[in-house]
Amino acid sequence: MQTDSAVDAIRNAALPLMQRVYLGNSLRDWVVAAVTFAVTLSILLAARWLVIRRLEPMSRRTETRIDEYIVALLENTRYSFLVMLALGPALKLLVLPERVSSLVIPMLRLVVIIQVGLWLAELITLQLRTLTKRRAATDVASVTTIRAAGLIIQLVLWVVIFLVILRNFGVDVTALLTTLGIAGIAAALAVQNILSDLLASLSIVLDKPFVVGDFIVLDEFAGTVEEIGLKTTRLRSLSGERLIFSNGDLLKSRIRNYKDMKRRRIVFSFGLDFGTPRQVLERVPEVVREVIEGVEQAAFDRSHFLKFGDSALVFETVYFVTVPDYTIYMDVQQQINLDLYDRITELGASFAFPVRRLILDPSLTEGLGGRSEAGDRQPARLDPSIQPVGRDPDGGIE
Repeated sequence: MQTDSAVDAIRNAALPLMQRVYLGNSLRDWVVAAVTFAVTLSILLAARWLVIRRLEPMSRRTETRIDEYIVALLENTRYSFLVMLALGPALKLLVLPERVSSLVIPMLRLVVIIQVGLWLAELITLQLRTLTKRRAATDVASVTTIRAAGLIIQLVLWVVIFLVILRNFGVDVTALLTTLGIAGIAAALAVQNILSDLLASLSIVLDKPFVVGDFIVLDEFAGTVEEIGLKTTRLRSLSGERLIFSNGDLLKSRIRNYKDMKRRRIVFSFGLDFGTPRQVLERVPEVVREVIEGVEQAAFDRSHFLKFGDSALVFETVYFVTVPDYTIYMDVQQQINLDLYDRITELGASFAFPVRRLILDPSLTEGLGGRSEAGDRQPARLDPSIQPVGRDPDGGIE
């Protein structure tokens, strides 16, 4: 009896207190709202912790990406968002003044918009990370550009988020976009060379005229690609120095890429003396074939008596080195030259070299004289010690 009386006394004393009104709501409503907020926030925090704890070990064992994305999004969920999310049901239990509602509601929207932006940014980061790992094994050059593209996407995302936030607070976004458009055009004109190089970098990654590790030739420059950046591409030349080209200028050049070369086509020529007999000339192409076919990693194509040169009978030969390695090509060519020298010598022929024969007619030396005072041509006076040059009986020059 005394316990019931004490309870009734407390109830009767608390009832007037709970009915007191603060900011348009009774104390009872404020207590219920506070309890609702605390319970909702506890449930959200517990659910976040439990899902992360269960899915994180699972994401490491499975190949699917969905559980990894869920864990990443939950880990990137801010506590302020959970607080605002729990505050929503609690505020519905209260009647807020217009002045308070006009401040609280936009703040709730602001937190939600920022959290959505964080989630989208995290999804973009995860997708780019997956793409980078996939490309790193086969195309190292694309990693830098993928990261740059991710940076641009993130920038565009947060610009859109910023505009949505301004719209939420009543700012005229149309006028702002117009101003930004004009400023963007002016900025693009100011940095058009940089933008050209950035677009060229993207074109190199997508079209892949070359990748890191390729040996390329650009006009008179040659080297191995070491790095493909956002603005420049760096090559290491054969002599050791680093060559740096802007990406825009690089794509305007004629590029020769030797990476996909399966074999080398070699064209070389040599000349024999004009006095070589015809039967020997007819044998030379067959000898060249035998020499090339006797060298490993060389495939004969053709050999012909090409033309009558200024000082030699010129033969042209074409063959293939079956591997692209330059050192092997030089070894093969050296072996061919040595064997060919021996075989041509065995045929009784000799290799030609440039020869110029000079024939002087003594009668032409009269033109060296001067004229007399009467204008008559005088014969040239030659030093008796100087003898005219002519052919000896053997056809040489004396």
